[in-house]
Amino acid sequence: MNVLLGVCGGIAAYKACELVRRLREAGDEVSVVMTEAATRFVTPLTFATLSGHPVGGDLFDAQDASIDHIRLARWADAIVIAPATAHTLARLAHGLADDLLSTLVLAAEPRVKVLVAPAMNTVMWEHPLVQRNVEILRATGRVQCVAPVSKTLACGETGVGGLADEATILAAIAALRPAAR
Repeated sequence: MNVLLGVCGGIAAYKACELVRRLREAGDEVSVVMTEAATRFVTPLTFATLSGHPVGGDLFDAQDASIDHIRLARWADAIVIAPATAHTLARLAHGLADDLLSTLVLAAEPRVKVLVAPAMNTVMWEHPLVQRNVEILRATGRVQCVAPVSKTLACGETGVGGLADEATILAAIAALRPAAR
């Protein structure tokens, strides 16, 4: 399966490295797209090395004459966003396309399922606007959500907001396989 992994800016971004490794071990091709904020937590070089593919990040990459958001959207059998920030959830819920990740999600064909795995502070996760955005995404029928878990978060607080464990995310990705081409 061709898995496009979107990585958003949050401390849990480093956990996406292991997702890439495990997906590759399972025989999947993985291409990574990072938000600008994600590059402050993990370097694109790390993901390029693990995936074997260049990492996308800039919607208007002067080095690449192709239209990445269309090319990547057509390549993907599944789009997984882990970790997904409140900002990215809001962008997707409201159809905003102002970076490579959000643009390629909108450009993906209806057969391509999108899986989001949010990670953020508990108060942010429980905020009614974030919850509404998750419901908007689920209501499309194209987006599934792997809910965050309760744990001690990087900020030192304890509560729901931690990225779901690797096994849970991988199982949710595996469940997308029948929909793959």
